[in-house]
Amino acid sequence: MISLAGRDILHAWGKFVFTGIGLGLLIGVTLTMAGVYRGMVDDARVLLDNSGADLWVVQQDTLGPYAESSSLYDDTWRRILGMDGVARAANITYLTMQVRRVAGQDPRDVRAMVVGVVPGGPGEPGQPGYLVAGRQITRGHYEAVADMASGFALGDRIRIRRNEYRVVGLSRRMVSSGGDPMVFIPLKDAQEAQFFKDNDAIVRQRARTAANPALNRPEVLQAVLASQSVNPFVNAVLVQIKPGFDPEAVAEPIRRWQRLTVYTRAQMEEILVAKLIATSARQIGMFLVILAIVSAAIVAFIIYTLTLGKIREIAVLKLIGTRNRTIAAMILQQALGLGLIGFVVGKVAATFWAPIFPKYVLLEPGDAARGFAAVMVICVLASVLAIRAALEVDPAEAIGG
Repeated sequence: MISLAGRDILHAWGKFVFTGIGLGLLIGVTLTMAGVYRGMVDDARVLLDNSGADLWVVQQDTLGPYAESSSLYDDTWRRILGMDGVARAANITYLTMQVRRVAGQDPRDVRAMVVGVVPGGPGEPGQPGYLVAGRQITRGHYEAVADMASGFALGDRIRIRRNEYRVVGLSRRMVSSGGDPMVFIPLKDAQEAQFFKDNDAIVRQRARTAANPALNRPEVLQAVLASQSVNPFVNAVLVQIKPGFDPEAVAEPIRRWQRLTVYTRAQMEEILVAKLIATSARQIGMFLVILAIVSAAIVAFIIYTLTLGKIREIAVLKLIGTRNRTIAAMILQQALGLGLIGFVVGKVAATFWAPIFPKYVLLEPGDAARGFAAVMVICVLASVLAIRAALEVDPAEAIGG
């Protein structure tokens, strides 16, 4: 019966192959959706790896700095640096915004996460750990290191709020949890970009203060002007602990004595994966279920159609004494063959189109193996209807036809 199934496939090979290609494209979309989810999780983990931190110190009772906003005074790191077990501590700010290239190959806007770091070398918390070109930020103003996914090149001039920055270094796989490329600038510039008001807003605020009799006193005006010219806030303090110290043991005294929230690596990963991308994960899961149902429907329809097209041949087989088990095996082989063609086409298609997606798509071998098993199971289940129809064929139809 193996040869009979093969000959039947060759007899209608055009319909069989084109159906397999169509099914394969659908399977390719399914594998890509799974890869998108894997890419989101990988982006979240890469974000934590690139921070170089063991602990994240943020505003009390917040999920900052990635899932919620957080605001700390920028001198907090000095108190933390003196805590037992702390090796390094550095301020950092995060701001997702449009960054415009004003001088370069192609002036355009790029959605990016602007990261404010203290100028220094690699190894410091928050610094880009590896550059593929250029150098680290060494000046206190107007220099930037950009991820290659932004499309910026060395020497490009980019605008962030009111100021322009020259790209002096390029990094790879420095992205936010949402897949946006990172652009690193000096901390003071980032504080200005994130917290400072524009010129018109400052002028209006000063006019409102001067017009308010309760505030129109020299000492009050001086305090207001000082608050508008100095920005003492950051989003978080990244902490590296000394070798041999337990992260939770170092974090607990900071929570108790500094009255701040501290997250370890495991806790921060839980926030990013279980909270920040949880809705997207459920949405992708729903798409995968729908695609699996559609794939099963397509396989069931085509196998059932092929079976109905050879009712007379099945009747002849029954008339000459062929067992039902043999006929069922023939139909099952066709369904599995269709699934095999579809999976190969889908895997090749997903591999080729994944790199052109705007978000990172991570195609893991384990997902491919599970996908292949799922496709085979779907094909087996989808063939049940056709097998049932074949087994109900009356052998007399071979004579009556």
